[in-house]
Amino acid sequence: MVHKVLPFPAREAHAEARPVLVVDFGGQYSQLIARRVRECRVYSELIPHTASPAAVRARTPAALILSGGPASVYSEGAPRMDPELLELGVPTLGICYGMQLMAQELGGRVERTGAREFGKAELHAEAGALFEGTPAEQTVWMSHGDSVVGPPEGASVTASSPSSPIAAFEQRDRGLYGVQFHPEVVHTPYGTDILKNFLYTVAGVAPTWTAAAVIEEQVERIRAQVGRQRVICGLSGGVDSAVAALLVHKAVGDQLTCVFVDHGLLRKDEAEQVVETFEGHFHVPLVHVQAEERFLARLEGVSDPEEKRRRVGEEFIRVFEEEARRLGSIRFLVQGTLYSDVIESGGTAGVAAKIKSHHNVGGLPADMKMELVEPLRALFKDEVRRVGEELGLPEKLVWRHPFPGPGLSIRIIGEVTRERLDILREADAILLDEIRRAGLYRELWQCFAVLPAIRSVGVQGDERTYGYPVVVRAVTSDDAMTADWARLPYDLLETISSRIVNEIPEVNRVVLDLTSKPPATIEWE
Repeated sequence: MVHKVLPFPAREAHAEARPVLVVDFGGQYSQLIARRVRECRVYSELIPHTASPAAVRARTPAALILSGGPASVYSEGAPRMDPELLELGVPTLGICYGMQLMAQELGGRVERTGAREFGKAELHAEAGALFEGTPAEQTVWMSHGDSVVGPPEGASVTASSPSSPIAAFEQRDRGLYGVQFHPEVVHTPYGTDILKNFLYTVAGVAPTWTAAAVIEEQVERIRAQVGRQRVICGLSGGVDSAVAALLVHKAVGDQLTCVFVDHGLLRKDEAEQVVETFEGHFHVPLVHVQAEERFLARLEGVSDPEEKRRRVGEEFIRVFEEEARRLGSIRFLVQGTLYSDVIESGGTAGVAAKIKSHHNVGGLPADMKMELVEPLRALFKDEVRRVGEELGLPEKLVWRHPFPGPGLSIRIIGEVTRERLDILREADAILLDEIRRAGLYRELWQCFAVLPAIRSVGVQGDERTYGYPVVVRAVTSDDAMTADWARLPYDLLETISSRIVNEIPEVNRVVLDLTSKPPATIEWE
C-alpha cells in the first residue's frame, strides 16, 4: 500500500492557522511539550486523545505530537487514538507512550521486557532526521516500563539505549517518527534541537510565533469580533488584565473603557498604582469603582475556597454589568484569561482534570449578559509578558508576580474579614519589600503571604499571646503548570519573620511552605 502525504490548503498568514497539535494521553509532560514547541516560535495547542480524525483535519495542523502517558498500551482501558490519525498525511512525532502506541497501531510490537528506564540514560543516535546536528552519543531522560521490541514494517531504527534497543524509529515516506525518551524536558540536553529538527525540517514549519505576530493576529480578531461597538475591560491590577486591556485599546481605541473594581482584596497600595498607570501613563478611559463593602458582604461567613471564587467572580460580573449599563448598554467584556487558566479549570475538552475554578473561566455566572473578549486565552504567562513588553507596558507591571482574581480572599484560609485582610496586606507588603531589597523578585515566579484563620500560643514581651500565623509561599516556575519551592537564604527568612512579628501585633508566628506543585498548588486555595 502506497501512503502519500495529503496536501493541505495553502498556509495562511497567521501563525495559528496551521497549529502543531499535541495529542494528550495523560502524560505529566503534555503541557510542557506544547510550551517547548512554542519556545521554538511555533504555535501549538493541546487536544484530547479522543479527538476524531475529521476534527483534527479541520484544524489543518502542520504536525501532530503524541504525548507520553502513564498507562501500558496493551492494558485494558488504556487511552487510545483513532488509527486514521496516522493516515492523514500529517508529520507525526510519538513521544514515549505516544511512540509505543504509534508502533502498535502500525504493526510493531510493544512488550514489558523487565528492563525499566527512569531518569537519565545514554543514547546512541545512529541516524535519522530528528538527530541531525546532534552528537551520536548523548544523554536523554527516560520514563518507561514498556519498550518497542519490534519496529513497524518499513520503519528504520535510528537510536538505541542500553535498555531500549529501539529508542527511536522513523518512517520518512509517511512522516512518522517516534522517540522513547522525553525531548521536552531540560534533562535531555539536545531535546530542543530534536524538536526543532522535527518542526522545521520534517514538518517544514516556519518559526513565526512571536509577540509581534500575536499582537497582529489578536488585533484583527478583536476588531472582527467587536466591530464598532463599545467594550469594557475589567482591570485587576495584574499583568494579564493589563496586557488584555492594551491589546483591545490598540485594536479599537476609544471604543474601550476600562473598569477597575477596587474590591478591597488587593495588595497594599495596588489600587493607586493601577489608576496612575492607566490614567496617567496610557491615557486609557478608566472608571474606578469602590466596591469593598459590597464584596465583603458577599464573602461574609464563607470559608469554602470554591465558593469564595464563585462569589467574587459573580460579583465582578454584576459590577461590570452595572457599569456597562451606566455607560450605555455595552455588550462586550474583556478578560485576561490565560491558557493555563483554561487547562486548570478543565476547559480543554478532557485534556486536563479540573484543579480549581478560575474566576475568568469556571467562576462566571451562567446568566452573564455580556459577551467575552479574551485575547490572551491561547497564551501562557511568559508569552503574555513578552506581548506586554512589545506593547510598551512598564517593566514593574510586566514582571509583577501573578495575583489571583479573587485577590487576598483566597490567601485567607477561612472566613474573610476586614481585620484579616489588613493583617495579610501588611504581612505581604513586608515580605515583598524584603524580597525586592534582596534582589530576588525577578528570580521568583510568585512570592506572597498566606493567613490561616487559626491562632497559636506565643510569647512576646514576657506575656502570653494568642495570635495568627503567617505562611510565606515562594516558588520558582516557568508557567505555573509546575513549580518548585524557592530556596530563600536563611538570613533573609530571619529578617522577614522578625519584621512581620514585630510590626504586626496580631501575628506571633511565621512559617515557610516547602511544597512543590504538584502535589500542592501554588495558591493555598
